[in-house]
Amino acid sequence: MTHPVLCLRPEADFTRVDAPAPASLAVDYRKPDDPALPQLIKAARAMVIPAVGPKLAPALFEGCDLRLVQVTGAGLDRLDQAALARLGIPVANVPGGSNSAVAEYAVTSASLLLRRLSWSSAEIAKGNYVGFRARMVADNLNGLEGLLVGVVGFGTIGVAVARAFHAAGCRICFHDPALRDQAAALALDATAMTLDELITTADVVTLHVPLLPATQGLLGARELARMKKGAILIQAARGGIVDEAALAQSLASGHLGGAAVDVYSVEPPTPDNPLLKVTGEAALRLLLTPHIAGVTRQASALLFRSAWQNVERVLVRGEAAANRAY
Repeated sequence: MTHPVLCLRPEADFTRVDAPAPASLAVDYRKPDDPALPQLIKAARAMVIPAVGPKLAPALFEGCDLRLVQVTGAGLDRLDQAALARLGIPVANVPGGSNSAVAEYAVTSASLLLRRLSWSSAEIAKGNYVGFRARMVADNLNGLEGLLVGVVGFGTIGVAVARAFHAAGCRICFHDPALRDQAAALALDATAMTLDELITTADVVTLHVPLLPATQGLLGARELARMKKGAILIQAARGGIVDEAALAQSLASGHLGGAAVDVYSVEPPTPDNPLLKVTGEAALRLLLTPHIAGVTRQASALLFRSAWQNVERVLVRGEAAANRAY
């Protein structure tokens, strides 16, 4: 007996990392904008979706017989929690599967920006080897060792990022009003701070909070202006947490030393996004990536295998979902 599963990501995503669906599941792979989606959901017993993508309207789930909605990542903001809870549809994610990938992204991006590595590549390509090398030496650029890294959001991913920076010789501070892992903070000798204390003292600020009403616009013009001159911002959380126009202005003014941005208020970013209009030297201090911080072959394999195992757990073995979010 096979169990019908609707999956809103291509089959190739799974096969290229050697994480195919198990034979016990009859998986129908569809695009999230498939016009037949309402009927397909009603025919399925489980649904597998990526964490990143357009929101799924609550009406899609009315009258269905889903026993599980499985997210192949940690983020749950595509779903209406209240609606699915009211309908009694369990939702599970895979927390922590992208930890190593996000941590690697944050440390690599911070180092690249601090040491102006991509900026120097552009200058050398223009024939400015001697002049730019002299400027880099004269500016006495920082490496990571000994810097204070401020982690905003000290949950599963934030802790992994903090550990990676700590391993690179950094000191750690963090802001999280609902700290869950005091032991991790103690192990890293990490200092708890208010958001204002953190942004005014940290050499690198890295964001790892979900997009909620409380975090929408968390870093605006005021907060960016209060960051240390020359500080680095890593935005690999969710679009909307940083005011993009204010960030563009802070880079253009020369206040921030650099920023790595992996997420956007609208994805893909539209041509009028202020970050796409940054020019001159400011553009060379800005690293833009396409919501890929948590995506590596290793991370994807772990996420996908964990997701399929959970679907089998529910549909084949009749057990409660692991990592149930609600």
